[in-house]
Amino acid sequence: MAAPAAPDILLTSRPLDEYCGLFGLTRAALAAVAGPVLDCPGGAAGLTAEARALGCHVIAADPAYAAPLPAVTARALAGREAMAGAMRAAPHLYPAPRDLPPDRYLRSWDRARRLFAADTAAHPEDYVAAALPRLPFADHTFALTLSCYLLLAYPGRFAPRHQLAGLLELARVTAPGGEARIYPLHDGDGRRCPHLDDLRRELGRHRVGSEIRVFPRPGDGRTRRILVLTHARSRNHRSAGVASR
Repeated sequence: MAAPAAPDILLTSRPLDEYCGLFGLTRAALAAVAGPVLDCPGGAAGLTAEARALGCHVIAADPAYAAPLPAVTARALAGREAMAGAMRAAPHLYPAPRDLPPDRYLRSWDRARRLFAADTAAHPEDYVAAALPRLPFADHTFALTLSCYLLLAYPGRFAPRHQLAGLLELARVTAPGGEARIYPLHDGDGRRCPHLDDLRRELGRHRVGSEIRVFPRPGDGRTRRILVLTHARSRNHRSAGVASR
């Protein structure tokens, strides 16, 4: 019997406020980050455009950007429809603020997708066609690195060794004193990564510090967990201007 096909990676269009909720950030914290921020993968998110208005410089990296912009936005629209279907089929996997009806919640994605399209046309240099585990950035480039719904969310796409390589690359491009934040720690069915402790041990052997940071989830008071990576010598220091709740 043939092995099941690896799942397609959804191209999402999350707005800045959703990023803040996922990663334990605030708009004020982003505005205070002392250096550029990396969003990898960037998808068709509104983060780069919305953060610019705060005075925060975000570079988005995604292999999707190798395609023409209309193809990227079309794929993002398909991702929106796929998410709407998933939310209806398994609402227990999509907590607040997704207590809203799917179409109402996803209006924020529609706005973010429009911002992305306009910002990509106006600032193409801030959207880099690149994929983990090889990013075209120098060591220690970013004061804050965010990686949303990729390495641990798609175990069918990323075997443990590929997950480790991607995490090490996110750490490489993050500056000492800065952080790489990764969410989620589970797959699309809500199953926690079973070998996360092994990954963290391997990261430590490569001089990358890691912690599981827990903070209140907006809307319902429950908790969210993210993986935070730092250079080992600076693991006890928070990135300037980056607050966690």
